[in-house]
Amino acid sequence: MKSDDDEPPDLYSEYDTAETVSAVKKALSRQYEVTAIEGDESVFVNLRELKPDLVFNISEGFAGPNRESHVPIVCEMLGLRYTGSDGLTLGICLDKARTKEILTHHKIPNAKFTVWNAGDGDGKLKRFPLPAIVKPLREGSSTGIRNNSMVASVDALVERSAEIAGLYRQPVLIEEFLPGREFTLGFIGNAPDLEFLPLIEINHAVLPKGANPIYGYEAKWLWDDPADPLPMLICPAPVEPALLKKMRAMVSKAAQVLNIRDWCRADLRLDSAGAPRILELNPLPGILPDPRENSALPAAARAMGIAYDELILKVAKVAGERTSAAK
Repeated sequence: MKSDDDEPPDLYSEYDTAETVSAVKKALSRQYEVTAIEGDESVFVNLRELKPDLVFNISEGFAGPNRESHVPIVCEMLGLRYTGSDGLTLGICLDKARTKEILTHHKIPNAKFTVWNAGDGDGKLKRFPLPAIVKPLREGSSTGIRNNSMVASVDALVERSAEIAGLYRQPVLIEEFLPGREFTLGFIGNAPDLEFLPLIEINHAVLPKGANPIYGYEAKWLWDDPADPLPMLICPAPVEPALLKKMRAMVSKAAQVLNIRDWCRADLRLDSAGAPRILELNPLPGILPDPRENSALPAAARAMGIAYDELILKVAKVAGERTSAAK
C-alpha cells in the first residue's frame, strides 16, 4: 500500500489550470453560451441534464489508464457531439507503446522501444541499446520525464526504470535516445484536410549547463518561469522545405491511422542520420493561455497570427462541421 504522501510531485502536471479553463470558457463565450463542468464522476449526470449542442473536451480524466477516454465515451452514450478524438484514440495515444506499435505497423518512423514492468528482472534492460530515455508508459506533459530520465549506463537504466515503476505504479517505456534536433508540429482539422501550424523547434541550448538535451519536467515546469521565461520554443523553426514536408507527411499519416480528430500536436526528433521520427502524438494538447508560458500549440498559432480565442473557436468550428457532416 502507498499513501498520497508517496505521490510524485509532477503527478498532476497534465491537468489544466483554472486559468486555462477560464480562458477557454472566455474564448467560447464570444460565440456560444458556455457552461463549464468537471470531467469527474458527475459528468454523466451533468451532461445528461445540460444536453449541450457541443462539448468542448479538454478533460484529462481523473483515474485509471483510460482516464482521457471517459468524457468522449460518456458523450457517445448520451448522443452528444464533442470536440477532438474519440475515446479509443485518446486511450491508444495515452499508451505510448500501443501508439508506437500502430505507427510501426504502418511504417511510420518512430524511436525503437521496449516496455518494462516491475518484476521483469533486468535482462531486457541489459540488452537495450544506450543511451536511452526512460518514462512512464501512460502519462502526458512530460510527467515522469526528468533530467535523469536520459541514461547512459545499464546501472542508471535499471535504477531509473525501477524508480518510475514504483512512483507512477505503471509500466515503464524505454526508448532509444535520438540525438538530433527536436520539434513539435501542431495541426487543426481532419485528415486529409489538415491545417498545419508553424513548426516549432525545442531550443536545448538554453537549458542550464550540464542538463541533458531533453524537454522534460524540469525544463517545462521548474527551470522555466513566466516571470523570466526560457526561450525554449523557436517558431517558426528554421528547417529545409524537404524536411518540413516529410514531417508533415508523417504526422498526417499518423493522424489518419490513429483516427485523430480536430486538433493535435506531434513531437518529433531527428535520429543520428538526420531523419525525423515521431516521439508521440498529443490529441489533447496543452493550451496554456499566457504568452509568457511555453505552451507549444498556442505559440505556433500566434506565430501565424491566430490569437488564443481564435484558436479555440477554430477547433470548435472544425468539430462542429465534422459532427454535422456525420449526422
